[in-house]
Amino acid sequence: MLVNTKDMLLKAKEEQYAVAAFNVYNLETVQAAIRVAEEQQHPVIIALGERYFGTVDVEGFASLVHTLAGKASVPVGLHLDHAYEKESIIRAIRAGFTSVMYDGSKFNLEENTRLTKEITEIAHMAGVSVEAEIGSVALGAFSDEEEGAGTLTDPNEAKRFVEETGVDFLAAAIGTVHGMYKGEPNIRLDLLDEIRNKVDVPLVLHGASGTPDEIIKEAVAKGICKINVNTEVSLAATRHLDEMFKNEERKNAHLSTIMADMQQAMEPVMTKFVRLLMNK
Repeated sequence: MLVNTKDMLLKAKEEQYAVAAFNVYNLETVQAAIRVAEEQQHPVIIALGERYFGTVDVEGFASLVHTLAGKASVPVGLHLDHAYEKESIIRAIRAGFTSVMYDGSKFNLEENTRLTKEITEIAHMAGVSVEAEIGSVALGAFSDEEEGAGTLTDPNEAKRFVEETGVDFLAAAIGTVHGMYKGEPNIRLDLLDEIRNKVDVPLVLHGASGTPDEIIKEAVAKGICKINVNTEVSLAATRHLDEMFKNEERKNAHLSTIMADMQQAMEPVMTKFVRLLMNK
């Protein structure tokens, strides 16, 4: 069933678990995410980044997710990830996304607040929930996200930002990266505690790929309600593809077989994350 992402995350906050937001790009990635969620009987968020609008038809994609979510036995959210343009957000709202993320983290706090408030007012008129970010997530290895400064979230600024913008959930920068870590992770769980004490809306963690399992579990226990996963799932598929083409007997396989096999390669990674976030 397709649900409003805000309702999904408020329930997660109340019951102290988190929901995986898997970045997807095609039918197989969507099917993998929903199949794993049904197997684990846990909600899931299907996330399409603005950066993929050039290769994914947004309206067709939304219709696909609506159909698959309608058949699912678990709650499914449809989320626009890391959007920088108001036009993209309006397009996603019209297409039936249940939440959008406006990323104004490159601006100073005042400008980010002003722009995010404008987006929030537009989205709320359509019954769509909004995620935003202050601070920024640095760029790691194997990611296709834009470079971030890695500025950690200031708890007092987070409080002011949420109050003035009316956003429904907030991405907190506590030291994770987009992609895989290039060195030892330095995740500031103490900072997460401070942010949680200042901010009452559900908190989001970007950059789960490569983050140690125990850190993810502790972050959920400390109030993270949504965790974005992209690179680790992508690597599972592309590394499977690489191994397949090294196999003389399989490198000329039919495309339908290749795509089905790549979906199967992604599902164990997705399962790992969903189980971590269930907080059981």
